[in-house]
Amino acid sequence: MHRKYNLRSGSPYPHGAKLSDSGVNFSISSRHATDVELLLFAEADSATPFQTIHLQKDKNHTFFSWHVFVEELPAGTWYGWRIDGPSVTREAGLRFDREKLLLDPWARAVSDKLWSRAAACLPGDNSQHAMRAVVVDDSYDWEGDIPLAIRSEKAIIYELHVGGFTRHESAKVKHPGTFAGLIEKVPYLQQLGITHVELLPVMAFDEQDAPPHTRQLGLRNYWGYSTHSFFSPHPGYCVSPEQGAHIREFRDMVKALHKAGIGVIMDVVFNHTSEAGADGPVINFKGITGNSFYLTDKHDKRIFLDYTGCGNTVNANHPLVTNFIISCLEYWVREMHVDGFRFDLASALARGEDGSVLQDPPLVWGIELSEQLAKTKLIAEAWDAAGLYQVGSFPGYRWGEWNGMYRDTIRRFLRGDKGLISEVATRICGSSDLYQHLNRLPISGINFIACHDGFTLYDLVSYNQKHNLANGEENRDGCNNNLSYNCGVEGPTNDPAVLKLRHKQVKNAYAILLLSHGVPMLLAGNEFLHSQQGNNNGYCQDNDLSWLNWEQSVEHINMVRFVQQMIQLRKRHPALMRRNFLTGQPRKGQTLPDISWQGADSEQQPDWHDPELNILAFTLAAVAADEPHLHVVMNMSDQKYPMQLPVLPDIKWSLAVDTSLPSPKDIIPPAQQKTFAKPHYLVDSHTVVVFESRNSEPKKSLANLVSNLF
Repeated sequence: MHRKYNLRSGSPYPHGAKLSDSGVNFSISSRHATDVELLLFAEADSATPFQTIHLQKDKNHTFFSWHVFVEELPAGTWYGWRIDGPSVTREAGLRFDREKLLLDPWARAVSDKLWSRAAACLPGDNSQHAMRAVVVDDSYDWEGDIPLAIRSEKAIIYELHVGGFTRHESAKVKHPGTFAGLIEKVPYLQQLGITHVELLPVMAFDEQDAPPHTRQLGLRNYWGYSTHSFFSPHPGYCVSPEQGAHIREFRDMVKALHKAGIGVIMDVVFNHTSEAGADGPVINFKGITGNSFYLTDKHDKRIFLDYTGCGNTVNANHPLVTNFIISCLEYWVREMHVDGFRFDLASALARGEDGSVLQDPPLVWGIELSEQLAKTKLIAEAWDAAGLYQVGSFPGYRWGEWNGMYRDTIRRFLRGDKGLISEVATRICGSSDLYQHLNRLPISGINFIACHDGFTLYDLVSYNQKHNLANGEENRDGCNNNLSYNCGVEGPTNDPAVLKLRHKQVKNAYAILLLSHGVPMLLAGNEFLHSQQGNNNGYCQDNDLSWLNWEQSVEHINMVRFVQQMIQLRKRHPALMRRNFLTGQPRKGQTLPDISWQGADSEQQPDWHDPELNILAFTLAAVAADEPHLHVVMNMSDQKYPMQLPVLPDIKWSLAVDTSLPSPKDIIPPAQQKTFAKPHYLVDSHTVVVFESRNSEPKKSLANLVSNLF
């Protein structure tokens, strides 16, 4: 039996539950509330509260905040709120329901052990089926850890799902599908060579948020784009969520990754919440903040404006909401040592209270100008679900953008589309058409060919059509424009020629991505040919379809080696990691142009407007004294081309990459490279070839090179 704890009036700040030596201060902000109760529970699944505290307006209320201090209350106490107020939905959008047990939006740790989304969608008491928050002791020994400061031009991002990364039995970790499980795979990540992990949503989300037909199949929300508690790590990724260990386990993961030199970028979902539309559940914001948190129709505030495809849109540029979001981001950097954020459907955050697009949205600029976020990486998915597309024009200057135009162009080039070489050249040189005129940099573009949303890389070369019947939506969900090519057979095959081409195409994709200017992003598991059997929308597939099978990392060890070595090649070439755009002119003190283009017939310039051309070659000059020059040929045509190697005084060429060759000849480390003596190299169809330069007379300086390239 818990005793009744003594009370004091408490403080309006900080919001949430703050533990101190003498007890816990609780504070929640609700502008229009008239009656507030705090319920304390012994356990996450206790049937009844051991103490219900009725807050008094003259004693426990300051401006918008309701607060109380509970003396001697220990960490590990679970709690929820009941809030009453006017229910004026049409005119004011107020939806107070005193019977609902509400989750603290500022909670540092939550439990969904009792959660029923269906019960929260119905009127009346849902206290036996509601989520609850817990008071946490957030003391922690960081052992001197701080967020990493890896420059963006040196970044190589690896997008992964915390659950799916280690949930398959083949992962052989002690705690599958958790932050702790990910720690056990840090040596693999370190050996691969990536610099950052980008974690699909790890803020607490509603696993029950899925369409009816999908739920009937026993499926649930797997990706996590259904956040309800923005300050809490997801309990499903914790080993001991019922002990409130969320913060410690997340911090352990961050610290382990940092010790390995790997930064942590969080995929965050501030454009909508798991409360969905008018018929969706009441979890927290609907029952607490009234009409301020979501965009609603100006004539009938019962109607939620939906620019996200998820039933609601966060009213991100309302002053109170802007403050909430920025405070949340600063918390994850300050207290959890996160290195960056990727913002899902970020363009929705640029909309005003009537849904119009703001030229200078306060939230976006507030994030950019926050001193606490000054060294934090900011990445926008610069579009929303209502057609707003801002790639190349997202507000602000510090922001990177998922470069959807890079993805689409390179996918078309890979499958053999002709007449693209001018655009391909622009994309692999950092998309100057998108960023240079705005005084932005090549690092403004996050280059990717595959991500969690869409085909895996192996499926991109194995399927012409999506195959999403397993999702229970009659194959209507998922993108129809995949720009893929199945290499001659739809899906699995034993045809050696088809398999050889598919493997070569995967290597081509990695080679092009890692030879491109901008920030490359890789999808976890693609390096060992993970397949989702043609499903390009695995948001609900929390099973073997989505989980990484680590046996494939052994089966396809040669592909893993290729990716690892391509990453090393990129790292030893500062010329691939520039902060400035290429000019086609020599850098100061050099005679060799920073980039020189070669046509398919070895002429000095390709015909940029040839509608039949799908081969591109260029020489990239070194920028560091000990760095080799690069000569690259990307032949996505169906024929072989004898390509002349550039003729440079005192320079010889060594073959570094040929994606048409079997491992280990497909990529050769510098120590094993041999000088190529012939003037021409026969480049196979659908092949990327890379040569690195070697000085025949090491004492010669770059200043002695002449510009006679071919």
